[in-house]
Amino acid sequence: MSGKHFWNKAISLAVLSVMILSMLAACAQNPEPAPQASQGTTMDEVAKGRIGVLLGTVYDTYLQKNYPTAEVLQYKNYPDLILAVQSGKVDSGFINCQAFKELQKENPFLVTLVNDVFSNPVGVGFNQENDALREEFNAFLAEIKSNGVYDDWYKRWFKDSNYEMPVVENAKTNGKIIVGMVSDKGWPFTVIQDNRLVGSDVELVERFGAYLGKEVEYSDMEFGGLIAAVSTNKAEMIVSTMMITEERKKQVDFSDPYFELSACVMGAKQEQAGAQESPSFIQSVSDSFYNNIIVENRYLLIVDGIKTTGIISILAILLGTLLGALICFMRMSRQAIVQGLAKIYISIVRGIPVLVLLMLVFYVVFAKVNVNPILAAVLAFGINFAAYVSEMFRTSIESVDKGQTEAGIAGGFTKAQTFIYIVMPQAIRRVLPVYKGELISLVKMTSIVGYIAVQDLTKASDIIRSRTFDAFFPLIMTAVLYFCISWLLLLLLDKVEQNTNSRSL
Repeated sequence: MSGKHFWNKAISLAVLSVMILSMLAACAQNPEPAPQASQGTTMDEVAKGRIGVLLGTVYDTYLQKNYPTAEVLQYKNYPDLILAVQSGKVDSGFINCQAFKELQKENPFLVTLVNDVFSNPVGVGFNQENDALREEFNAFLAEIKSNGVYDDWYKRWFKDSNYEMPVVENAKTNGKIIVGMVSDKGWPFTVIQDNRLVGSDVELVERFGAYLGKEVEYSDMEFGGLIAAVSTNKAEMIVSTMMITEERKKQVDFSDPYFELSACVMGAKQEQAGAQESPSFIQSVSDSFYNNIIVENRYLLIVDGIKTTGIISILAILLGTLLGALICFMRMSRQAIVQGLAKIYISIVRGIPVLVLLMLVFYVVFAKVNVNPILAAVLAFGINFAAYVSEMFRTSIESVDKGQTEAGIAGGFTKAQTFIYIVMPQAIRRVLPVYKGELISLVKMTSIVGYIAVQDLTKASDIIRSRTFDAFFPLIMTAVLYFCISWLLLLLLDKVEQNTNSRSL
């Protein structure tokens, strides 16, 4: 494939992607109406339908205890839960009342079905072996309650709805503190605005960091992973409207309560007659693009996400290819022990789901080590990739006729020279079609790294959805971007394959 032809295909891909994104975004602006709910519904009525909850929250426990026959669906973040309510995948969803008040301002289709179902005190979670830090936070909390800082904090965020983040002076002379936090809890708790964390919980953490003289480093993760993160020392404390319960106390120690959180049930508002006319196709695409990409420079989140996805993919491909070659060498060894170890590695790794392997590497293998989550992701995906690549290499090598090896040795080549100059070129030509398919799969698999607090392309999409409450455009955009990345990679690999074939002729 010539360079000109390659770029023509790339440009065609870009144009096609824009068309796909535009059409899908326009179609998504008018989804199928969700099953309608009305205000004044009781919990007994709600329990008869499908109820959505955030993974790791106390809402699931509450439903199991009080409504054991209810059909409960769990979602990993609030944007997914809101999308489920909007699209009718669930009939209702649990959310804290304070955040829902702000959510309704941006989402007129949402309505409160049941208000103040129950309430719980909220505290900061600490590792059970870190009593000193917990006591320091309790002392800090007592101090700001006595000097009026806490009252001012509460008044601004929860009574006046003043969402301007104050400047907190911090000497940062005593190192840093790692804080686990969820970025999509919504106003007034935690959101990403202008590409930085802001909110009431963020201010509280920043003031505690200043109290200690430590720089705060945030680890943005899914709510369901917070307790695992602090219990394995991936975070020194977790601050994300974490309700204090007896079950959670078994895993982490909590600070003194600093807030009381109420639970509400939300649903889709009944469709009203005489609704406003839907915007035009061009207007829908323009509005979605502006809100999701331009406002607050949200395109920077996408750019950073693509960079992270690219770094993890490239390093995992390199590691997996080199490790796969080593495993292939072991697998083809004449020594039974070496060959057996390779077989065990391949069987175990291929039998473990990639997400489980990723969690094992981050939370178990590096349980006592403060490792960068990107490095953990590279290791997990590289290990998984190696198991498949090794078998590809082995089958392609074994497919080369043994007579060619014998001919090379008879011609005066050593075994190594015979492999390098005769067997390997043919094996590469045969393995490339399968190898490039596995490579594309690896790139797409990196979309799960958000589970260990890595802000990749998919996580960037989640963050944007949590700010714009646009359930469709960010998802469609992410799908198109992954499609573009995969297609460009295929074009490059096709070019490599053609060059390899032409040189071997």
